[in-house]
Amino acid sequence: MNSKTAYLRGTLVAALTTLVGVAHAAQAIEVFRSESCGCCLAWGEHMEEHGFAVSMENLPIADLMAAKTKAGLKSGQTSCHTAFIDGYVVEGHVPAREVKRLLDERPDAIGLSVPDMPYGSPGMGEAGPDADPYDVLLVRRDGTTEVFASYR
Repeated sequence: MNSKTAYLRGTLVAALTTLVGVAHAAQAIEVFRSESCGCCLAWGEHMEEHGFAVSMENLPIADLMAAKTKAGLKSGQTSCHTAFIDGYVVEGHVPAREVKRLLDERPDAIGLSVPDMPYGSPGMGEAGPDADPYDVLLVRRDGTTEVFASYR
């Protein structure tokens, strides 16, 4: 093998390695929470287990509520933590697979919400026969919602 072939082969390997690394890079999600809320940490761990790069910031309750309002969330659409990813808001204990679906489908919406804190949702105890049924809501830009996914 001459030096030109070796150089080209090395460049190709480096380029492919970079592309593979980019393809597997974790998607960043920024989470805002109250310092006293432990279930938010558990939800963050769920997201990390599913390939997201999670950053958490503690906010005073008044600032957290202001962030929810600024994001366009209305009463009945909120939960304990608010996250932002790629132009969308993710409110509450939304399963990672629904966040991935949101990012794949890219609907014209504010984002997703699991209102309240249903038992059995990610970060809120074990899914199973004792889990609460809940819906993941797609929050439209006009404030209306529709069911994006149901967990029963």
